[in-house]
Formats: sequence, C-alpha cells, structure tokens
Amino acid sequence: MTFHAYNTLTRQKEPLEPIEPGKVGFYVCGPTVYDLIHLGNARPLVVFDVLFRLLNLDFGERNVKYVRNITDVEDKINAAAKERGIAISDLTADHDRAFSRGCRSTGLP
Repeated sequence: MTFHAYNTLTRQKEPLEPIEPGKVGFYVCGPTVYDLIHLGNARPLVVFDVLFRLLNLDFGERNVKYVRNITDVEDKINAAAKERGIAISDLTADHDRAFSRGCRSTGLP
C-alpha cells in the first residue's frame, strides 16, 4: 500500500516519497506548558497519533520517527510563573510531567 497525502503546494493528493526511502519522520509543535492540558493541546495529539499509526502500517513501526517538542519559553509561561511566584523552570517541568502522564494514560505517544 502506498501512503498518499494532500500536498498544499500542488493542491493534489500525492504519494508520500520520504527523503530516506522506506523511512519517514515528522516534527510536531507540542503544547506550551504553562497550565494544565486543554482541548487546544489535545486536538493535535489525536490528529498526529492517528497519522503516526497510519504511517506505521505503511512503513513499519521501526521506520517512523515522530518528534514532538514542548514549548517551555514563552510570554504566557513567564506571566504564569510570575503570577504564581515560582521559577519558570519549575512551572514548565510540573506541567510537562502532567502532560506526559496524560498522554501515556490514554495510550498516545
């Protein structure tokens, strides 16, 4: 089975041709961790989890790399840390752990 994706540049559905044949990877911007997870954080998790699973079917689990970042420096984070009177690193570490626990508890990568 050949995986097809919509190419916004050409406005067509095209076969996915990875840079390295047989292997595919994608980088996704993750949440900005200044508070508990909310719907805005969860939607991309579900969408990219589905994509990850589909790519695994086509390329095999060992050939798909899914990387998601955690934004830990941003104005909302700075303001939340100042408001709570705690270090930015403590705020982001706490919410990063909570976010990761929530993902694992639902089976998301």
